[in-house]
Amino acid sequence: MSPTTPGIHHVTAIAGDPQRNAEFYVETLGLRFVKRTVNHDDTGTYHFYFGDGEGTPGTNVTFFPWTDSGRRGQFGAGQTRETAYLIPPDSVEFWIDRLESAGVEVDQDERFGEPVIGFDDPDGIGLEFVASEGALEADTQPWPESPVPADHQARGFHSVTLAVSAFGPTASVLTDVFGFELEAEAGGRRRYRATGGGPGSIVDLVETDAERGRMGVGTVHHVAFEAADLEEQERWREAFADHGLNVTEIIDRKYFRSIYAREPGGVLFEMATTEPGFTADEDVDDLGSGLMLPEWLESERDRIEAQLPEFDPKTIGSGTGAN
Repeated sequence: MSPTTPGIHHVTAIAGDPQRNAEFYVETLGLRFVKRTVNHDDTGTYHFYFGDGEGTPGTNVTFFPWTDSGRRGQFGAGQTRETAYLIPPDSVEFWIDRLESAGVEVDQDERFGEPVIGFDDPDGIGLEFVASEGALEADTQPWPESPVPADHQARGFHSVTLAVSAFGPTASVLTDVFGFELEAEAGGRRRYRATGGGPGSIVDLVETDAERGRMGVGTVHHVAFEAADLEEQERWREAFADHGLNVTEIIDRKYFRSIYAREPGGVLFEMATTEPGFTADEDVDDLGSGLMLPEWLESERDRIEAQLPEFDPKTIGSGTGAN
């Protein structure tokens, strides 16, 4: 029997300017800058993590800022169209006012009975706030220093919306490998939910006539789902392989262990363990305060720091965002 996942662990996207990226997610969205490290596969690129007060799995959006090439991505089939956060039901007006005050254009909608606020980040990555009772059940930690009051802070992920050329191949992976179930269908959207049905357990599929998307600035790189531990991770590898997917070996990402597989519709999926977490090299109070490198890169610190793009972490959270 295949293992099951409670839902989304993190979402990783590609940004442009690192300063602008961090300012938006911290000062406007009120997320905590929980980790500043580098892309282990490209050490000249930062890897930023933004989440709740402790970087709880299921709250973190992460970014590779591509400043060298600046190549813009092209949205299309096989990509994440929107990443949605949970907010409390009474926070809709707060967030509309806050985003508009920051010069962010918003769209209001309702989906499966829940209010949705749609907007883009500075690089054009699609984001949503979904006002749901599920926000009140989320096991997340407020960030006391956030510019957003604790009562209105995002409570981790609600869902991701994946754009595919046809429902079938991707839906098969969701149901046969991940154990999701088709929960609802309306307006050309199919909603799948993980076993247990808690926060971050939803994946929506929509069909698109667009050609296969191209990775670059302004696109999502991959979506990661939770795996409990290394033992379960091995079972996930078997489940992916049994479905005919080309799955990687288990890779040490310092804060979690990961495997990756691209599903037939083109979306790159990751399974990431919940441990050891972001306190593996920083105390909770110090999260995000320094450039953290895994042990196998520490001897190269001087070279890595010299080639990283310009970025001043001291200005992040200085209060220049919307209030």
